[in-house]
Amino acid sequence: MPKFYYKAQLIKQYKYYAFHKPYGVLSQFSEEREGDLTIGKYFNFPPDVYPCGRLDKDSEGLLLLTNDLIFKQKIMEPKNHVCKQYLCQLEGIIDSSTCQILESEVFISVNGKRYRTKAISADISNCPKTIQDRQPPVRYRKTIPDSWLMITIDEGKNRQVRKMLASVGYPVLRLIRWQIAELKLHFPVGSVIEIDPAQVLPH
Repeated sequence: MPKFYYKAQLIKQYKYYAFHKPYGVLSQFSEEREGDLTIGKYFNFPPDVYPCGRLDKDSEGLLLLTNDLIFKQKIMEPKNHVCKQYLCQLEGIIDSSTCQILESEVFISVNGKRYRTKAISADISNCPKTIQDRQPPVRYRKTIPDSWLMITIDEGKNRQVRKMLASVGYPVLRLIRWQIAELKLHFPVGSVIEIDPAQVLPH
């Protein structure tokens, strides 16, 4: 009697997650120093899922993770100009003329070289009521008031937003990634939700 052998076809199941990264957490699964907080301590991600880019340890907000390399490339590839929006608490009261400068041209240092960049938009804002107080709290200087700015960029240079704002005289006290493409931050700090990629890139 003849034997028939069927080759099993493995169909990869793509997973997409959004994480509200807290302050002080590394955007990776491995510790740099013993005791570091990493994203793997907040959720049991599948072993082939990795972040789409990163947020600095001292920044907060929206971080995407997936095992879909094509989606990841669409998000991270500079030529795709995927917009990312950041809510920034600044030292000092920013004004509309400074916002216009940010939207026209500023220079920052990238790999030791002078780099010209600009914001897609920069708008004076209030802190949304959905944003929780940071833990640990932001250290204020009592003699200097603070203000909030919503800034959108379509690049991803290292610490770009902080450098841009420092270049116009406004140190960043708190930085929260508020939106990536079409997906906004709408869930609590430390939470992970599973998403549909169309929520981020509709087309």
